[in-house]
Amino acid sequence: MPQPDLEKKTALTLGRKKARGEKIAAVTAYDYPTARLASEAGIDLILVGDSLGMVLQGHANTLKVTLDEIVYHTSLVTRAEPLPLVVSDLPYGSFHGGIERSVENACRCVKEGGAEAVKLEGGRKRFRVIEALLDAEIPVLAHLGLTPQSVHALGGFKVQGKLREKAREIHRDALDLEKLGVFAVVLESVPQELARRISADLSIPTIGIGAGSGCDGQILVFHDLVGFTDLYMPKFVRKYADTRTLWLGALQSYIRDVQGGSFPSDGESYHLKLDIDEFLR
Repeated sequence: MPQPDLEKKTALTLGRKKARGEKIAAVTAYDYPTARLASEAGIDLILVGDSLGMVLQGHANTLKVTLDEIVYHTSLVTRAEPLPLVVSDLPYGSFHGGIERSVENACRCVKEGGAEAVKLEGGRKRFRVIEALLDAEIPVLAHLGLTPQSVHALGGFKVQGKLREKAREIHRDALDLEKLGVFAVVLESVPQELARRISADLSIPTIGIGAGSGCDGQILVFHDLVGFTDLYMPKFVRKYADTRTLWLGALQSYIRDVQGGSFPSDGESYHLKLDIDEFLR
């Protein structure tokens, strides 16, 4: 197994990896211990995703996540001083209320959260916001295809780009986003043939999630990757562990030991050097 790169990753790092033909490995993280694990493993990019609304908060979609929550969780991740590039996901409503307000919100992710870049969903309609963020010296990760914040407009979590007109739109937006200056593009839930073509036509990296192996990198939600849940997961998720069973077993063993009186043991308890009656006299 290759040794993890011990240098701090930046937006430029990802571009160089694509130029060398090296794949990019990205994952979500929402807290200090997960960020430490991702860094130790050698992950290239950590996304503090609005997926936390579903993964941590139990919502049906990402729309209820607030900017304050993203800033807070970003600060937990950056407290670990991780080597991966840390990207804050701009939540729904944080970049829809005007250019100046959008830049202010992104600046909070950088100044308060410690993010090194931001991600926002959407193509052509978001170009003016993206230009303003880049003018403010904030690196931008774009996001095309299935954009979860548009779940109601899209009629659900559905694959995008299966029809010719939509595929052309996604392809055109990706090319124009590169011209704007974004450092990479997430492609979510699009046919792998389309993602492969976009990846070949761009000089910046593409990071796929449900977009096939032709992308320059991949991203998965941490809790899905490690098998922390038994809830429904899309077909593109690969579980690399079954930590839910492990943790459930640990909790059940704990309950059994508490109820049976074997926890805590004498060795797991503190002791006085004097007899208790003498001590309290």
